[in-house]
Parts: sequence; C-alpha cells; structure tokens
Amino acid sequence: MAQNGGRDAVIVISSHVARGSVGNRAAVFALETLGHPVWAVPTVTLPWHPGHGPATRIVPEDDAFASLLKDLENAPWIGEVGAVLSGYLGSPAQAAAVRSLVAAVKARRPAARFVCDPVIGDTGGLYVAESLAEAIRDQLLPVADIATPNRYELEWLLGRSLDSRDAVIDAARDAAPNTMLVTSAPAMMAGGTANLLVTADNAWLAEHRVIERPPNGLGDLTAALLLARLLAGDKEDKALKSTTASVFEILARTVGRGGDELQIETDAASLSHPMAMVQLRHLREPERDRPA
Repeated sequence: MAQNGGRDAVIVISSHVARGSVGNRAAVFALETLGHPVWAVPTVTLPWHPGHGPATRIVPEDDAFASLLKDLENAPWIGEVGAVLSGYLGSPAQAAAVRSLVAAVKARRPAARFVCDPVIGDTGGLYVAESLAEAIRDQLLPVADIATPNRYELEWLLGRSLDSRDAVIDAARDAAPNTMLVTSAPAMMAGGTANLLVTADNAWLAEHRVIERPPNGLGDLTAALLLARLLAGDKEDKALKSTTASVFEILARTVGRGGDELQIETDAASLSHPMAMVQLRHLREPERDRPA
C-alpha cells in the first residue's frame, strides 16, 4: 500500500549533480512536488552536468551498487512502491541490478510500472560506452512498461534512420516496450518539435515551437511527469498533453530569464497546472495508412 495511505512511492535511479536540474535532481523534485514519496538512488555523482565543463565522476563500485539495490528489494516498505523510473546509468553492470529490483517490486505489486528512460545519446550519437547502451537495450527495455527515448536514441536502438513521423511510429511499434514516448520527434507545425506517444493501437503527437539552446534535463523531467500523470489516473493522451505543456512552460520561462539550468523550483506550479498551449494530434495509424 502507499505510504501513510497517500500516493505510491517511486524509486528513481539516475545521475545526481550537486548543481543543476538533471537526472535525479529533476525527476525527484517533480515527483515529490506532485505528492509522491521518492526513493532516490544515484548511479553517478557529479558537481554539474558535463556539458558545462570538466566534471569529476564518482561511480559506485558495481558490487556496492548491487548490494544497495538488493537492500531495497528486501526492504519492509517495498509494498509502498508503485513505480520504478530509471535514467542515466554509470556502468553496464548497474542494468542487471535495476532489472532485479524491478522484478522484486513487481513480485510484490504486479501492477507497478517500470519506466525506462534510455539515456544514451543525442544528435551527435552515443555519449555513453556502447556496452552500457547495449545493457540498457538488452536488459531493461524488454522488462519496461514504458520507454522514453529521444528520436536519436531510438535510431541507435533499432539501427535505422528515423526521419519522418511514419518512421518513428513504425520504430516505436517494432521496439520494446509496447508503450513508448519518443521526444524530439518530427512536428507538423513549422518551426516546431514534438513528443510522440505510441502504443499498439494509437499514436498521439504533442507539439510546440522550438526553443534554441535549451538547458539539459528536459528528458529527465518529461519521463518523471509522464509517470506521475499516469499514476494519477490520466488517460495516455491527456498525460502526454499536460506533460508536454509543463516541460515547455518551464523551459520557456527558464530561457527567458537567461538560466543555464532548468529552474524547476521557481516554476513549480507549472508541474501541476501548466498554462502553456501545446497542439495535440491523434494519429491512430501511421499517416501513410490513413486515407488522403
């Protein structure tokens, strides 16, 4: 049952930075603001996002990391956990430990959800070791309920170019898991970008204008918010639209202030009550299969 009769706890497994709003710093704040107790597990600790400059990496020993997660598996409070969210991993061996923890959570609560954000690359290709990307692909995605790759990560996972909405929809349906939110998807509106949520039966596109030189952390925040919306009982299309609106609103306001990190704490109200307008389109089948 949920902690103190409230909302389900969420285990968040991702990177931790001392300064900034990426990885666990983004996901934990968002989920806690929306009422979820969070068990936060750092996979690597850094002073700041490496995009700001050289940064010391502290990665836990694989055995120590696995032991910590094994403690969580055996915790007397494991029944409080209604979801697991994984993001950036520090080593390939961490994937096996995460998979074991997910299995333990689902053994206690079969309806618990596992959201895998495969943080492995962007437009320039992989920015993690190929062995780590392979571990996420082979060990975590097959047991996930939802995945949230960006378009370039999905291209690497399937080994093919995805230069159209049709291609992204086909790729998402070819890959595991059955529900996939693809960020940085091709938009219909000029000068726009989109989040594309694909299931076996439906596809929805939520789009907004592009904001140049955005801070890091958008994917981390998107995955956490989508999970929170679904845990709250929102239907998939509503969850997609409100998630996209929240992230776009926080991004636009941060950039407007000249921030180099997402200012989630300043715009915390945008997590629950976004006012930004996003266009939601229902694409039940790939566009080429629909009548002209």
